[in-house]
Amino acid sequence: MNGHDNEGCSEAICLMLAYLCISTEKDASLERKVEILDKFRLSDAQIASVTGSKNQSIRNARHNVKKHARKGS
Repeated sequence: MNGHDNEGCSEAICLMLAYLCISTEKDASLERKVEILDKFRLSDAQIASVTGSKNQSIRNARHNVKKHARKGS
């Protein structure tokens, strides 16, 4: 196995754990799921893969989360 194979396996495990973290949040909004998954420092594409959403939807949700966080501060 070369280093590239290990990275793919590590990413797969990370994505599986991310999916498990939001699996109990089926009725949660996309913004809430993004808020949870941001703790893993996943890319928009990775979060889109885990949530079954489009990349632009993830960017919009992340923007909404940040916008609401600023209002609450």
